Amino acid sequence: MSWGLNNRLSRIIKNGKIVMLAVDHGYFQGPTTGLENPKQLLRSLIPNSDALMITRGLLRTTINSQSNIPIVLRVSGGTSILKELSNEEITTNIEEAIRLNASAITSSIFVGGEYEKQSLVNLSKIVNEGERYGIPVLAVTAVGKDMNRDARYLGLACRVAAELGAHVVKTYYCENFEQVVKGCPIPIVIAGGKKIPERDALQLAYNSIKSGAIGVDMGRNIFQSENPIAMIKAVRGVIHNNFSVSQAYELYEKLSANKTSNINQ
Repeated sequence: MSWGLNNRLSRIIKNGKIVMLAVDHGYFQGPTTGLENPKQLLRSLIPNSDALMITRGLLRTTINSQSNIPIVLRVSGGTSILKELSNEEITTNIEEAIRLNASAITSSIFVGGEYEKQSLVNLSKIVNEGERYGIPVLAVTAVGKDMNRDARYLGLACRVAAELGAHVVKTYYCENFEQVVKGCPIPIVIAGGKKIPERDALQLAYNSIKSGAIGVDMGRNIFQSENPIAMIKAVRGVIHNNFSVSQAYELYEKLSANKTSNINQ
C-alpha cells in the first residue's frame, strides 16, 4: 500500500482500534429516528468518534469544514427502502471524495442478493480508483433477503470483500465469529445494527473485540440511545480502554445521571 493510503487508514484506525459513528442511513431510509437534527447531534458526538461514516450531502450540510473528524464517505446508492436495496450503483466519484478530503470510501456488497454481481463490481471499481489515488476502501457486507447472519455466510461475504481488494470490511457479529475473523485477511469492523438495550449493545461491542474485530461502526445504538453522549463514551471505553461490559454500563449510567452529558440539555 502507498504511503498516502496507509496514512489515511491511520486516521480512522487508532492504535489498531476504531469507534466509528454511522450516520449514512438516510441515503436509503430517508428521515431516521434520532437523526432529525443531525447538525446538533454530530457536533455533540464527534469528539468521541474516531471516524464518521456519512454521505456527501449530510457532510456538506452538517459538518463544519474546520472539523478534523476523519470521513468514511458513502459512495454507493441508488435505491430506497421502497425498492430492491441490492440494486446499487456508484453515486459519488473518486474526484468528489478527494474534494471532500475523505479518509476512506465505502460501498455495500450484497452477497446472495439479487444484484450481487453488480455490487461486487461496484466494490472492485472503487478499489481500483482508491488504489490509484491512495484512498482506502471499506466494504459493507449487506445481507441478502434469504441469507442468515451466521458464520458461514458472513465469512463468505467478508472473504469476497477482501479478495476484491477492500482494505477493511464491516459486517455483523454472529455466533462463532472467530471463524469469520480466521478466514478474513483484512480488519473487520462490527455493525451496530438495529437499536437494542444499551447494555446489550455494550455486550455486542465487547464480544466483537474479544472475537478479533478491531472495533464497531455504530449508529442507531448511539444516536437512538436515551443519552447518546454517554453511550458513545461507554462504547469507547470497551473498544479503547478494555472496559468490561459492567464497567462500561456503569459509566453510561453515571454519565446519564449528569444532565450536562445529554445532547438535549
